[in-house]
Amino acid sequence: MRYEGQVFRPFSEAHSYLLQCTIGCSHNRCTFCGMYKDRRYRVRSMDEIMTDIQMAKAHYGDLEKVFLCDGDAIAMETPALLEILSTLYKTFPSLRHVGSYVGPQSTLAKGADLSLLRSAGLTKAYLGVESGDDVVLAAIKKGVNAKEMLEAGQRLVAADINLSSMVLLGIAAGNGEAARQHAEATAEITNLMKPRYLAALTYTPVPGTVLFKAYEKGERVLPDPFETLEEMKIIFENITIDHLKFVGAHASNYLPVSGELQKDRAKMIETVDGILETRNVGALRSEGARGL
Repeated sequence: MRYEGQVFRPFSEAHSYLLQCTIGCSHNRCTFCGMYKDRRYRVRSMDEIMTDIQMAKAHYGDLEKVFLCDGDAIAMETPALLEILSTLYKTFPSLRHVGSYVGPQSTLAKGADLSLLRSAGLTKAYLGVESGDDVVLAAIKKGVNAKEMLEAGQRLVAADINLSSMVLLGIAAGNGEAARQHAEATAEITNLMKPRYLAALTYTPVPGTVLFKAYEKGERVLPDPFETLEEMKIIFENITIDHLKFVGAHASNYLPVSGELQKDRAKMIETVDGILETRNVGALRSEGARGL
């Protein structure tokens, strides 16, 4: 596998072949994110991409899963993406899954082309929603407001692309009320967006980012682990849609909680409440064991 720069992918794509279609992220201005800061966004040549597919064929023979890298492959021109998808499915007879990170702006720009991409075999999209709160989205320079973020997610769902919404616990600045507003708004945008998966990560300052510098200067204060669990609980309490798979096993989270809402809701809340009542730090993932 040829790859330029550090590899980033969802943990659920651990067994996927990583096909680098773009270098970096088309937005790359989020204040919390340290990914792709060492490279300028560009689209790889079709010759390079096609050569990589043939190299993968020679090495693996057949593949079931492919993930299109880097941070926002969907920002490519639609005809190029269609050609890549067509070649992948022709080359690998067993291919059943092609996933990609998607940015809200590039998703909105695709319009009706999302259905074309789904028909061509783009099966899963990972959208960094982060929050349903306009104040938070503006502060982290996500590039869209909550209404636009919602529309991006709804378009993916309408195109029958399996949507995994990724949100950040502990990203709201200010007091407990700001965190509650963030959590409640995140639950609400999830209810309206109706993704199949809701993946929660806990914000961790990344050296070199804008937010890291703000914490160094004392301009922001990190919530403690229990405050992030309060946010998780609020999200559980306010999710109303059924058959939503909540994935909280990411290494950044202090307490790995996963399950299906609404089926497992009571048990998930009980698990969080047990930690909040005892304030047992020993039951949490240690700082040394946490990571991105």
